Amino acid sequence: MGSSFEQAWQLIVGSDKMLNGILSTTMHMALISSAIAFILGAIIGLLIAYNDFPGKNVIRIILRTLMGLPPVVVGIVLFILFSNTGPFGKLGLIYSVPLMIIAQIVLITPIAAGMTESSVNTVINQCKPTLLGLKISPIKRFLLALFESKYQLIAVYLFSFARAISEVGAVQIVGGNILYKTRVMTTAIALNYNTGDFSYAVALGIILLAIALIVNLIAGLLQYGVSKRNGKR
Repeated sequence: MGSSFEQAWQLIVGSDKMLNGILSTTMHMALISSAIAFILGAIIGLLIAYNDFPGKNVIRIILRTLMGLPPVVVGIVLFILFSNTGPFGKLGLIYSVPLMIIAQIVLITPIAAGMTESSVNTVINQCKPTLLGLKISPIKRFLLALFESKYQLIAVYLFSFARAISEVGAVQIVGGNILYKTRVMTTAIALNYNTGDFSYAVALGIILLAIALIVNLIAGLLQYGVSKRNGKR
């Protein structure tokens, strides 16, 4: 086991072509999918939190249900839809990074929407009476509410990114785990563990944990800043 950690460290500090390719594909997929899912989810969550309408609680229940979508099920459904015999097979997206991004968006958007709705609900309830009294357009009121919720939204994006970078089930099914094309850190860890190449698995695991630690530290600092700011009010 000690030699595996030593080899893993050499891979991290060195310039390994395969490791760099896996990291590049992972970051490309995670950044794009988390950004799109966050934008869609934040808009949905803010609209639900800001507006009062019949069936709001039903929408919340549906959203909470979609937050628990099984990644493997999403992967299988997308595989059927985009395979050569599927209705979208002519697009040629099967076993490609774009389809992996689509799978991530399907999984993360409900999570981002649910987290946004929950985290900004208190902020919007506090500032809504003031916004209504400003006699400005609904769009401007919405944008001001968006600005007041900026710290919560940043935390939601960081969670969305962490979710995207750690996903394995759906991306392995629709991406095929192809070296130098669709192989990402999580699928590479699973493959190298199964083949007994523990040095690569450990190296990728260390990098993945380091990224998760950085994301959690930033999110923790944001939460501390928000709580400190609310305490001063």
